[in-house]
Amino acid sequence: MSAPIVTRFAPSPTGFLHIGGARTALFNWLFARGRGGRFLLRIEDTDRARSTPEATQAILDGMAWLGLDPDGEVVSQHARAAHHAEVAHALLSTGKAYRCFATQEEIESFRATARAEGRSTLFRSPWRDADPATHPDAPSVIRIKAPQEGSTIIRDRVQGDVTIRNDQLDDMVLLRSDGSPVYMLAVVVDDHDMGVTHVIRGDDHLNNAARQMMIYEAMGWPLPVYAHIPLIHGPDGKKLSKRHWALGVEEYRAMGYPAAGLRNYLARLGWSHGDDEFFTDTQAQAWFDLDGIGKSPARFDFKKLENLCGQHIGTSEDAALLHELEEFLTFTGQPPMGETEKSRMLSGMYCLKERAKTFPELYDKAYFLRAERPVQPDEAAARQLDTVSRGILNELTPHLQNARWTRVELEVAANQFASSKETKFGKLAGPLRAALAGRNVTPSVFDMMLVLGRDESIARISDAAQPSG
Repeated sequence: MSAPIVTRFAPSPTGFLHIGGARTALFNWLFARGRGGRFLLRIEDTDRARSTPEATQAILDGMAWLGLDPDGEVVSQHARAAHHAEVAHALLSTGKAYRCFATQEEIESFRATARAEGRSTLFRSPWRDADPATHPDAPSVIRIKAPQEGSTIIRDRVQGDVTIRNDQLDDMVLLRSDGSPVYMLAVVVDDHDMGVTHVIRGDDHLNNAARQMMIYEAMGWPLPVYAHIPLIHGPDGKKLSKRHWALGVEEYRAMGYPAAGLRNYLARLGWSHGDDEFFTDTQAQAWFDLDGIGKSPARFDFKKLENLCGQHIGTSEDAALLHELEEFLTFTGQPPMGETEKSRMLSGMYCLKERAKTFPELYDKAYFLRAERPVQPDEAAARQLDTVSRGILNELTPHLQNARWTRVELEVAANQFASSKETKFGKLAGPLRAALAGRNVTPSVFDMMLVLGRDESIARISDAAQPSG
């Protein structure tokens, strides 16, 4: 029986949760969840100068909002520093690592001379094979003994076999002179100790794999499966950066994109399952595999994101959608909805969620639910309420009062009235929208009347039919 799948997401807490990092987390989550495995979260906070509790919390909040729930406790890399150092000393004791006493000035001098002479600047320490009896009483680092002949092959599930000549690998530092472990050592030790079977990460880490493999092999540990995914590019084909603006997950949340829609879009950003574009989490977990990841960078496309988000809003359960809308209002610092408004929202969600791509769009369509009598029309809607239109609304009111309050009966009453005026209902729709919502862009007037109810609808239309003055 094969070992259970274990993946991990390991961000550095030096800022917000990057949208590219969110996709990496999603790929790891989908791969583990779809195979009954475990998805782990490790905060790589070894850079104490740049790591902040606020950034860590931003990562946790972003993950929680996206619904990417890790298994077990969140691991702090910094808290494991003593164990990382133990591994370095274990390699030292077996002769697979050595103490290097070369100073930074000596290394820089070597590289400057090599550059001037057109030679490789790869530093070869004179202490690699030195007799410990000759070691001075001076600060030292611990370096691993890199292979100097042959090649290292990274067997990558996305990039294919990547070959790196060993004479291009330096004797990497494992422990600094102050005894602190370097990031490259910490990553390997943590992945091994956490039982990580698949390392799915950005292809900017591809070259790191060859150096990290040295530690696995020196310790006699099994290698994980590597899958280095191409980075996300902006619409202009260049690496996603600040010039493309929305980089952090919290920005997409603040813009009102539903988490399910963003998950769907990020899954499709560099991975495919046939021609499927819209899918659920359950489908994504069942379908996701490493073979479906492309080798080329994916381009971020806001129109595709909005299209998928609109489909997710349109197919969401009404109560769940109302809950998400409430959370959006709280997150963006907007006033909460009252009980009457929430009740109306729930009853009218069937017409509000049609063609809404974001929560601001959804909430804006529901403006008629929040409007208080007398409804004040905006400038465009006010133009629909001229003297003739007010007179027509005044005449229409008794026909609506006498109709049964169902969509069919309301449509019949309105169309019969329009016919009696030798016009079509479309001519009445503008004034009715202005009366019911104070806007020109609204759900269907019949949907608004059904959601508002007979008394409120008739009252709003009667208000609008009064002479302006």
